[in-house]
Amino acid sequence: MRTLGQGAPFARQMDDGGQMDGGQRQSSAQAPTPAGGTATGSGSGRRRKLSTPPDTAERGGVPGAQPTGPQGQPHGPAPSQPQPQPHPQQPHQPAHQPAHLLHAPEGRAYAIGAPDAGAAEGPEPLDGPNGAVEVHDDQRPPMDDELPPEPLDNPRRLLVWPAPDVTTQQALSDRGYRPVIVHSREEVDAQIAAYPAALFVDPLTGPITRKALQSLRQAAVAAEVPVLVTAGLGQATREAAYGADPAVLLKALAPRDSEQHPPRVLLIEEQEPIAAALTGTLERRGMQVGHATTDADAVALAARLRPNLVVMDLLQVRRRRAGIVDWLRGNGLLNRTPLVVYTSADLDPSQLPRLASGETVLFLAERSTSTEVQGRIVDLLAKIGNN
Repeated sequence: MRTLGQGAPFARQMDDGGQMDGGQRQSSAQAPTPAGGTATGSGSGRRRKLSTPPDTAERGGVPGAQPTGPQGQPHGPAPSQPQPQPHPQQPHQPAHQPAHLLHAPEGRAYAIGAPDAGAAEGPEPLDGPNGAVEVHDDQRPPMDDELPPEPLDNPRRLLVWPAPDVTTQQALSDRGYRPVIVHSREEVDAQIAAYPAALFVDPLTGPITRKALQSLRQAAVAAEVPVLVTAGLGQATREAAYGADPAVLLKALAPRDSEQHPPRVLLIEEQEPIAAALTGTLERRGMQVGHATTDADAVALAARLRPNLVVMDLLQVRRRRAGIVDWLRGNGLLNRTPLVVYTSADLDPSQLPRLASGETVLFLAERSTSTEVQGRIVDLLAKIGNN
């Protein structure tokens, strides 16, 4: 037996005694039924049962007229008034698209949101505020010259001067940096749009000059790029170290608030002879110096001094705990306060007392290239680059 709505014709339901539900005996002559349609009924709300589906010939044939009597009425009792035939229920659409739609040209796609919680079921109005939204398959972002030309981690650029040695370049690449060599302020300005991590001055492969160092520092500070300079401390007689005063290069790195204010330098050094020698040479060049023996003490001193330049022993930089670098970042000073880290592995501890008497002086040289120093420098760059 077919279920309701599948195109089977209906007939009036008869009881076991041949009586109609309303108590009147009538023989219902079936009217011809179109293919997939239903028979006409009175629409009186009486119960109906399904009749047997029409045979194949009747489904495909053209419905004909019923034989009529002399008065133009069908044989047998008159049927009830005909009603419009309901349309047969559409069959369930298959999951796959028809062939003519698969090869049709691509058109516009629209997305209609679901009803809100508690709202009446049904689609949202197509022309209302929550109506259909056109969906674009190919959404290309607009071109913007101010956007970085490449992702920051692909890998992130690190401005270096001069060119790094092979070991340092490999260590930087392993940490996720791409060294970009710069020689002038114009080359620094050309890299600013890529948001470089820092300007790394590491004079291992070539000499640096005060004028070039000052120009690069000014470009980096103006672009809010942190500056890290490495060096090594050496000790020699005053005649041997003539013209190698470390204060000359350090003053070129120290920006000042104004012409009336001297540069303020924060020195972090635990050995008193080295700290006293550096403080004396910096003050002779017109700089104000604040000395701290540890990285932790430097944080408290920096809050009062507000330094323009930080000079410290690389081995005293805190690698895991918070220190002066974190304080500078937290106070918005890391991008405009250059850092100079030096190594003192080549100094002879037995010769340090001669610094106080003036027999020997300090000068800046190449830093140490040991594995520990290399690792500390890369760690410090990673700490600075997270600004």
